[in-house]
Amino acid sequence: MTTKDEKLDNICEKYESLVSVEIHTQLKTRSKLFCRCANSYGAPPNSVVCPTCLGLPGSLPALNEKAVELGTMAALALGSHINMHSSFDRKNYFYPDLPKSYQITQHFAPLAIGGSLEFEKKGGRDRVEIERMHIEEDAGKTVYDEKTGESLIDFNRCGVPLLEIVTKPASLGPDEVYSLLNAARRLLRYLMISDCDMEKGNLRCDVNVSVMPCGSEKPGTRTEIKNLNSFRAVKQALAYEKKRQVGIVESGGRVKLETLLWDASSGTTALQRSKEKSNDYRYFPEPDLPPLILCEDVLHDIKASIPEFPSARIRRFMETYSLPLQTAELLVRDKELADYFENALRYYDNAIVLANWISGHLMKEMNERSKSIVSLELQPEHLAQIAELAGSGKITVVSAKNLLSKTIDTGQSPSDLLSKNDFSIESDENTLRELVIRAISLNATASRDYRAGKTESLQFLLGQVMKLSSGRADPLKASKIIEEMLEN
Repeated sequence: MTTKDEKLDNICEKYESLVSVEIHTQLKTRSKLFCRCANSYGAPPNSVVCPTCLGLPGSLPALNEKAVELGTMAALALGSHINMHSSFDRKNYFYPDLPKSYQITQHFAPLAIGGSLEFEKKGGRDRVEIERMHIEEDAGKTVYDEKTGESLIDFNRCGVPLLEIVTKPASLGPDEVYSLLNAARRLLRYLMISDCDMEKGNLRCDVNVSVMPCGSEKPGTRTEIKNLNSFRAVKQALAYEKKRQVGIVESGGRVKLETLLWDASSGTTALQRSKEKSNDYRYFPEPDLPPLILCEDVLHDIKASIPEFPSARIRRFMETYSLPLQTAELLVRDKELADYFENALRYYDNAIVLANWISGHLMKEMNERSKSIVSLELQPEHLAQIAELAGSGKITVVSAKNLLSKTIDTGQSPSDLLSKNDFSIESDENTLRELVIRAISLNATASRDYRAGKTESLQFLLGQVMKLSSGRADPLKASKIIEEMLEN
């Protein structure tokens, strides 16, 4: 018997969602947008503030040139039209974490318009058109104290430079929006415009969604969803909101123009405020800032500084180095990691072996140590030496992994460590037999399992031999001896 929920799921297939996304990303500048306060994360509350970002009387804003450069670079990378003459405006609204009671943004003349963002989707690639891109300042942060029941305000984030990318409404499903956001984050990170770390709040997004019957040209009333703390939350919220709106329409109701908050714990949206009429933010030109005028020389320099785009580099890695798509995407996700890979190739030209070492053993070391490829401080030539030693069979893979860890720990070169430590392959048959006997005696259950037909026990015992030999045992010879002993 079909439930009511299942019936609604079937009806939803006859509707499509029109979605537009507002991506807010903090620009990677040393100082804030209109003052010299540090653009930093994790400082004690209200310690990175000044009269300007607190909006105290008599303070005046001064535009951060680097923020304009980064915003312009993003716009050029997305194929947007740069407005050589743009301006700043005041967006007036009251909220406790907005000390000036207005936000300086670009409403009437944004930095750029148009352009598009490519993303992967099932069956190929697609693109979504961009409506506009503008620079604005961030607000502070409200922190709720569960112990005291108080709401506390941290103004450190006030004045941090933001780039807002607004896409045009497009027929997109939750999976496609998820892929779109990942593509945007990958590009912004690759261009080193932003760290795009959602946990630190330097990437946030809101989505606008409406539904209409498939084939219709008249979109329904949209709702805006906020409080989306992850791309997974965006995906879940879009699926829920489509179903909710379709249920309203099918029952003869009317979707209201509202701002909704996503509640991840319940998997539902809740009303924040009604928007029967567009919010009146009383925009007017910012009187304390002159128009932003870009000259051709500056634009030319910014264009010249844009690196090879991620999509182009992925294709090049696949074509030039014969890497599979997944490996190429993993390397290119981080520009510094992709650069590291190509630098290591100067010392060892086996691209596939090097790529596998980076995507496997090296990334494991990075994750376990919570370090980036830069902070790990492993020289590209050192990794190349280790990969070549393992690839040529001069040392075992296990020994190579141990050598990698020691190289990172000590900062010494692999050749120096090899001269001080014995990483050579142990191939003496008598020594290997002694190791195998010990492994079998210590793991009687695995031996019985092998004789009972569980051949995977052989690999387990080989692993024990490698462990007993500190990774130096010749795996092929050791495997043959294990099999011979277990068979006899």
